[in-house]
Amino acid sequence: MITPDPAVIGLALLLDLALGDPRWLPHPVVLMGRLITVLEALLRRVVPFERAAGVLLLVMTAGCAMVATWLLLRGAAHLHPLAGLLAAAVLSYTCLAARSLHKESALVADALTRGDMEAARRNLAYIVGRDTANLEESEIWRALVETVAENSSDGIIAPLFWLALGGPVAGMGFKAVSTLDSMVGYRNERYLALGWASARMDDLLNFIPARLTAVLMIMGAPLAGLSARNALAVTLRDRLKHPSPNSGHPEAAVAGALGVRLGGAASYGGHASWKEYLGDPLNPLDERAYRGMIRLMYAITLLMAATCIAMTLYLKGTHVPHL
Repeated sequence: MITPDPAVIGLALLLDLALGDPRWLPHPVVLMGRLITVLEALLRRVVPFERAAGVLLLVMTAGCAMVATWLLLRGAAHLHPLAGLLAAAVLSYTCLAARSLHKESALVADALTRGDMEAARRNLAYIVGRDTANLEESEIWRALVETVAENSSDGIIAPLFWLALGGPVAGMGFKAVSTLDSMVGYRNERYLALGWASARMDDLLNFIPARLTAVLMIMGAPLAGLSARNALAVTLRDRLKHPSPNSGHPEAAVAGALGVRLGGAASYGGHASWKEYLGDPLNPLDERAYRGMIRLMYAITLLMAATCIAMTLYLKGTHVPHL
């Protein structure tokens, strides 16, 4: 079960939708985070050039994740084919984040509908990088829609894409790079040089998935009761306005589908930031917009899963060797 398998992808998605990310279940990202912390401290001491240390950090972290996954899958398959299938499904499931993204964002939305601004700001701080202490209600709804849009690409479509191309080994390699980017991929004094390689690799691995996410959002908009025509128009017009090479594609598609305007002012670590507007303010950023975003997230998840399963079925039938 090291190579891509439709049964593994299907089981992984079912596990994610059923379980999400329960706190009692050990998660590979936690181990990756600990490894990154140890390697960062070690490489800062022994490698004099920070960019070189950053490249080594990337190679060592992703390499360890992929080799450990390969060994675990080989060992499980050696015990019994069913054990190999289950190990591959569980590892693949940990790469996905649809249920947990819904759960964590819903905590913010529910607090807002209760009028509990402090709880909304506090819960939002767990899932976004911007400062949340002084955000008003409309700004919280905007941040919520933007982060679900971005993470629909990073946490759902991209992992499925790499699982379909290279199986659990590629999926865990992608997850390692994503974890590196979230820990060291900052443009500040501490990580500008050390995190450069990880940030660029994350951009590269998300390049195709981000654009695929936008296409899926346009296709899935009618399934979520949203506008495919406006999603297409705004994506073509605004996708390149975002400072990220990838995030603008899904965010523009969401803005168009919902008929809302994303972007604008924000603050990160006490520093003011401005992002160009994406979309048009045809509808307010409120609970209705958030609910539409969640419906769209699930629609593209199912579309992508069906595509990946069909692709792996075809490749298995034609006996094409996998990564």
